[in-house]
Amino acid sequence: MTFNARGAFAIFTFELMRAFRTFFQSIFAPVLTTSLYFIVFGAAIGGRMTEIDGVSYGAYIIPGLLLLTLLGETTSNASFGIYMPRFTGTIYELLSAPVGVAETLIGFVGAAAAKSLILAAIILVTASFFVDYHIAHPVLALLYIVLVAAAFALFGFALGVWADGFEKLGIVPMLILQPLTFLGGTFYSITMLPEPWRQIALVNPIVYLVNGLRWTFTGKSDVNIWISLGLTLAFLGLCAGVIAWMFKTGWRLRS
Repeated sequence: MTFNARGAFAIFTFELMRAFRTFFQSIFAPVLTTSLYFIVFGAAIGGRMTEIDGVSYGAYIIPGLLLLTLLGETTSNASFGIYMPRFTGTIYELLSAPVGVAETLIGFVGAAAAKSLILAAIILVTASFFVDYHIAHPVLALLYIVLVAAAFALFGFALGVWADGFEKLGIVPMLILQPLTFLGGTFYSITMLPEPWRQIALVNPIVYLVNGLRWTFTGKSDVNIWISLGLTLAFLGLCAGVIAWMFKTGWRLRS
C-alpha cells in the first residue's frame, strides 16, 4: 500500500482542530494553571529564595513547569483522540479506510504533538511576563520539546487503545505522570535532597526529562544529559513498538 498523504492530513487536521473547538479546556486551562504556578512559585516564593546553580529561581523552574503541563496534556490529547473513535464505534471506519499504521500515527500522534508545541509556545510567552529568562540553546530546546512531545503522544495513543473506560484515561496522567513530575525536580534541584532521597530520585525517569530540558534552557543539569536523551529515545522506541504490535494483532482495536 502506498502512503496516503491525504488520509494522514485529514486525520491530522481533524484532531488538531479539536483543540480549538475545545479551546478553554485544551489551551486556556493549562496556560492559566501554569501562570498560577509562576505567580506562586516564581514571583512569591522565588523572591525569597537564592539562585540555584547561578540561575534565578523563577527561570530555573520554567523547564519543569513546561514539562509538567506538556506531559499531562500530550498524553491526554493523544489518548482521548483514539479512545473516542473506539467508544463511538467509528474506529471501524478508520480501520477499513485506505490508511495504514503510518498515516494513522501521523494523524493522531502528530496532532497531539502539534497541540503540545502550540501550548509550549504560549506558556513560554506567558512566562516572560512573570520571569526574566533566556534560553541557552534554543534550537536544542525546540528539538528536545518535539522529541518529548512525540514520545508522550505515542504513549498517550497506546494508553487510549488500552483504556476500556473514561476513568482509565485519567489514571496514568493524574496518578502517575503528575506525581512523578512533581517529584522529578520541577521546583528544585535533586542535589538539594539529603541521602538516601537523592539516590531514590534518580530512579524517577522524569528527573532525566526535566534535567534534559533544563540543560537546554540554562546549561545546567543534575544528571548526564546523554542519559536523558538516551532514555527519551528509548521510551519513544518502546511506545512505537507497542503500537506496532497493537495494530498487527488488532488488540482492542477490532474488538
